[in-house]
Amino acid sequence: MTKRQIKDLLYEQVARIGKAVASPKRLELLELLAQDEKSVDQLAVELDIDIKLASAHLRALREARLVTSRKDGKFVVYRLSGDDVAGLWVTLREVAQEHLVELRVALDQMVAEPSKLLKVDRETLLKQAKRGEVMVIDVRPQSEYDKAHLPYARSMPVDEIAHRLSELPKDKEIVAYCRGPFCLFSEEAYQLLSDRGYRVQKLLDGVSEWQAAGMPLVVQTAKE
Repeated sequence: MTKRQIKDLLYEQVARIGKAVASPKRLELLELLAQDEKSVDQLAVELDIDIKLASAHLRALREARLVTSRKDGKFVVYRLSGDDVAGLWVTLREVAQEHLVELRVALDQMVAEPSKLLKVDRETLLKQAKRGEVMVIDVRPQSEYDKAHLPYARSMPVDEIAHRLSELPKDKEIVAYCRGPFCLFSEEAYQLLSDRGYRVQKLLDGVSEWQAAGMPLVVQTAKE
């Protein structure tokens, strides 16, 4: 091969990743799989698409080696091929947020009120949670919490909060987080708790953002 052909081949291989993630639904799949492994059926429901289309998107990600799959009875279960793939999603989103005004406007519309957002940095939040000065709640599904969560966070899926209010303090700040800036679970939790008189704020970080920033996580140990 000539030097030119070798260079073309190198760029072509890297471009496989770009082609694989050049779809909104595939990006959402990466975000979901960064939380925990999920079956095709679960992912189709989350994305509100049919199973055939979900399988096609997953196949494109698998061909680019971004995800792997395994059989679990009659189901096919997918997971990210590495933590670096979750980091890729965070980096793509952060670059887009930095350079695309349209994305920043859309995010502002989601947040709506800056007063909802946590004001302290990650290190300060971690210290406050360790000292018990704030309660951090993870409002994702239990299985995602079990896979990995922020230190000192308590699992409280958003659809359980209304029935578990007695577990929440009214004398300290509650910090709710979910899957990241695009996730609406923490907004639901915020509205529910603030309407009931709780002091609550939202953390835009999810597990992937927290990890990408070099912060510690509580991670489920691999099963033998």
